[in-house]
Amino acid sequence: MPGTPGIREVMITRPGTPRPEPDRVAVEEPMEVRVNGAPFAVIMRTPGADRDLAAGFLLAEDVVRSAGEIGTIEYCADADDEGRDNTINVTVLGDAIARLEVRLGDRRQVMMTASCGLCGRRTIESLQARVSAVAGQWTVPAGVIASLPNRLRAAQAVFESTGGLHAAGLFDRAGVLQLSAEDVGRHNAVDKIVGRTLLAGQHPLNDRLLLVSGRTSFELVQKVLLAGVPLIAAVSAPSSLAIDLATETGITLCGFVRGPTFNIYTHPHRIDG
Repeated sequence: MPGTPGIREVMITRPGTPRPEPDRVAVEEPMEVRVNGAPFAVIMRTPGADRDLAAGFLLAEDVVRSAGEIGTIEYCADADDEGRDNTINVTVLGDAIARLEVRLGDRRQVMMTASCGLCGRRTIESLQARVSAVAGQWTVPAGVIASLPNRLRAAQAVFESTGGLHAAGLFDRAGVLQLSAEDVGRHNAVDKIVGRTLLAGQHPLNDRLLLVSGRTSFELVQKVLLAGVPLIAAVSAPSSLAIDLATETGITLCGFVRGPTFNIYTHPHRIDG
């Protein structure tokens, strides 16, 4: 699959095999996000769906709160040749302009990466001031949740070639995959999905489920809360703060989804059987 976005071919050697042979690895490159022309953040990501990633990231950072506050998302023509495909500018409108000034003040002299985020009791309270709780008082069979990892894995083309990427998948209540994303960062994979659905005017996603590879952190629950997703599942464990946030905002949080059984940490009323 040479030439596929997100994949690079390298040469490797193996013990006992003297001749080099080709292999494939996941691409990781920095993307600078500018907002209204001002540098805002640098995200280490796998190239692809950059506009979606930027939109989802700015929703989580409380710069924008709706698609109507986003004007344009464009690659920066003034960047040097090396950074031209890795520098993107988002134009924000309306109330987002004032929020941007506050966020820029908070970020002065602070280096940020995609894995950074706010945490703690104060952050939970500030999130609840924006979105007190998710909607979606429906149920889904436990068997649907158990089937999600295999369904997402079938869509992970880059992971299949490299073994080096996280993934996120957005499903309907029947377990049908609606949208998926891959990235070196699981936060980025979720931001790509949240950003794409935000730009498409589909929020809140109160009739959808989200599955992530790896563990569930506070930041991931924060992202699904802001997108209005009532249920998040993961193939690994959640953190204590992820459980706290899910508990207080009505999100059903499932972990260790690796077969017919899994753990339900919060709001089990949405799981049948």
